[in-house]
Amino acid sequence: MNWKITPLSPFAARVEGPDLRQPLSAEEVRRVETLMDTHAVLVFPGQQLDQHQQIAYAKNFGPLDLGLRKLTGGPHRFEYAELADISNVTADGQVAERDHRKIVGNVANQLWHSDSSFQRPRAKYSMLHAVITPSFGGDTEFADLRMAWDALPEWQQRQIRDLRALHYALHSRFMLGDTNYTDAQKQALPPVEWPLVQTDPRTGRKILFVGVHACEVKGMTLAEGRMLLMDLLEHATQREFVYRHRWSVGDLVMWDNTATVHRGRWYDLSERRELRRATTEEVQTSPEAMALAA
Repeated sequence: MNWKITPLSPFAARVEGPDLRQPLSAEEVRRVETLMDTHAVLVFPGQQLDQHQQIAYAKNFGPLDLGLRKLTGGPHRFEYAELADISNVTADGQVAERDHRKIVGNVANQLWHSDSSFQRPRAKYSMLHAVITPSFGGDTEFADLRMAWDALPEWQQRQIRDLRALHYALHSRFMLGDTNYTDAQKQALPPVEWPLVQTDPRTGRKILFVGVHACEVKGMTLAEGRMLLMDLLEHATQREFVYRHRWSVGDLVMWDNTATVHRGRWYDLSERRELRRATTEEVQTSPEAMALAA
């Protein structure tokens, strides 16, 4: 395997050599997983993948997640429901108007989050492929939640070690004024509970598991809990923990949602921007792994 691995400050890595259009061997799948354990974000440049090839690559790493498709439904531009349409393009192929419902999703993506932290099983690996990029902007930033934990002072590590937070799919949408949901939609993905402090079952590293979907801390008043969550997210997304990716057409970026948060950056919403994302569900393989994560 003639792969060139180039570290990207402070934690991500660029991987050149593999052709992801071709099936991976078992050894290559293990190598990707090992690189993910170390870097949490991998950039594979120059990958001209069609939908079938992207789905085939993603399936190497576990069952695929539907995410918010479970909630929103509606028309879909892709052959696979498991491909998330990260674009400003409507189902009929037109750039969406500013008041289109889809634009809310584009804006919500600019908040720090982990994909599908609002469900169980949650997302593990996301694989986002750039098809069309705007002339300016639209970068994606990633923050390492392992580095964030390591940098917390000991008193704060003790303070939050046993706390648990509720994650809700619509919390960020409500924050942005997008409240036009039926009771059935609001209840389709009820809140799930995750520990604020987790241990990666593959590496043993501690993780500060925060993000915009976290809306409440068990055992704390709503106001105090939300302030704690905002403080922790501010800490976790300091510049020294962040890698910013500037997209080129053909890039496939893969990240670990259990070890990072990410957000999109501003771009002119009148310019066409199309990316496709496939995401795997987290698979807990043993009672010991379940205990470590929980």
